[in-house]
Amino acid sequence: MLSSMKVDHPSETPPDRLDALLRHFRLSARLFHAGALCGLHDFPGDGASGQLHLVRAGAVQVRHAGQPPLTVDQPSLLFYPRPCAHRFETDPERGADMACADIAFGDGPDNLLARALPPFVVMPLAELPAAGTLLDTLFEEAFAARCGRALVVDRLFEVVVVMLLRRLLDAGVIGQGAFAGLAHPGLARALVALHAAPQRDWDLPALASAAGMSRSRFAELFARIVGQTPAAYLAAYRIELACAALQRGRPLALVADEVGYGSAAALSRAFTAKMGASPRAWLRQAQAQR
Repeated sequence: MLSSMKVDHPSETPPDRLDALLRHFRLSARLFHAGALCGLHDFPGDGASGQLHLVRAGAVQVRHAGQPPLTVDQPSLLFYPRPCAHRFETDPERGADMACADIAFGDGPDNLLARALPPFVVMPLAELPAAGTLLDTLFEEAFAARCGRALVVDRLFEVVVVMLLRRLLDAGVIGQGAFAGLAHPGLARALVALHAAPQRDWDLPALASAAGMSRSRFAELFARIVGQTPAAYLAAYRIELACAALQRGRPLALVADEVGYGSAAALSRAFTAKMGASPRAWLRQAQAQR
C-alpha cells in the first residue's frame, strides 16, 4: 500500500526586473580617471553620459548648483545616471583616491532607464557588501598599469552599476517612476512582462491580470506610483525602444514589428507625434549631435 506523501513544489522564481531594460538600453562604462584627485575639479555635465565616481580613500566635498555642499568622508560611490554638473573639492595635497567612469544607458542620456533613476545617488561602499571583492579588484586594476586594464575596469564598473540598481530596487527608496513600479511586487510583474514583450497587444485587463489585481486597483496604483497611465507608459516605452533600434541601424519596418506597431507608417505617425519629427529626420539629428 502506498502511503500519501506531501510534495513540496518549488517556490515561484521572482521575475528579473532589470533584464529587459538592460538589454534594450545597453549599459556601458568608460574609465576616465584613476588615482588621487587633488584640489578643485569641475564636471560640467554637458556631455551625453552620466558618471560613477568611486571614492576609495579620503574626503570629498560635493557641490551642486543651488544645493548645500555634501561631505563624503568614507569609501563611497557617487552616481549620476544622467549628465549633471557637479564640483569636487578635496585636500589640495593629499587629495582623495578615486576611480571615475562615464556611464551610459543606450545611445543617449534621455531614455526611460536613465530618467527612472534619481539625478544623484551617494552610497557608502559598505552598503554593497556583495560587491566587496569586486570593488577590491576594480581598484587594484584601475590603479595599476597592466595590459588590458581599461577594458577590465570598464566591465567591472558596469557590474557595480548593476549591483547598485539591485540595491535601489530592493531598498525601495525611489518614490515615483518606473523604478518605483519595479519595486512594487504586483506592478513589477506587469512591468517586467511589458518590458520583455512590448510588441504584445497589451490592454488594461491583460496588464492587471499579469499584476494579479483588479483593473481598477491596477490602474489607480500604476498611475500613482509610476506617474503615468499604463497606456501612456506603454506608448512612450515603445517609442523609446524604436529610438534605440533606429540608432543601431535597424530598418523602420522591422522596428515597427518589434515594438508593436502594425506597419512602418503606423510607427512613423506615432513617432512623429511623440518626438516632433519623423523617424528619418530624428535619426539624422541624433547622429549629428552624437
